[in-house]
Amino acid sequence: MMSFSEIRKFLIKMQSDEELKKQVTTSSTADDVALIGQRLGYDFSGDDLLRFNGQKVDKVTVRKVDHPGEYH
Repeated sequence: MMSFSEIRKFLIKMQSDEELKKQVTTSSTADDVALIGQRLGYDFSGDDLLRFNGQKVDKVTVRKVDHPGEYH
């Protein structure tokens, strides 16, 4: 899937960019992370990121975090 290759490229960039890593790790939702990626020219959505859950790219593993009291 095209968006998964975009997520992989984004995660690889994130590993070498401390400021980007900080933005991503302090984001509260997959949609927030997708917006950061989109601003940098990567084409994926929050839903794409959630479907990528459990995938590992180099040293980064995408994990969905369930926050208590969060409703979808």
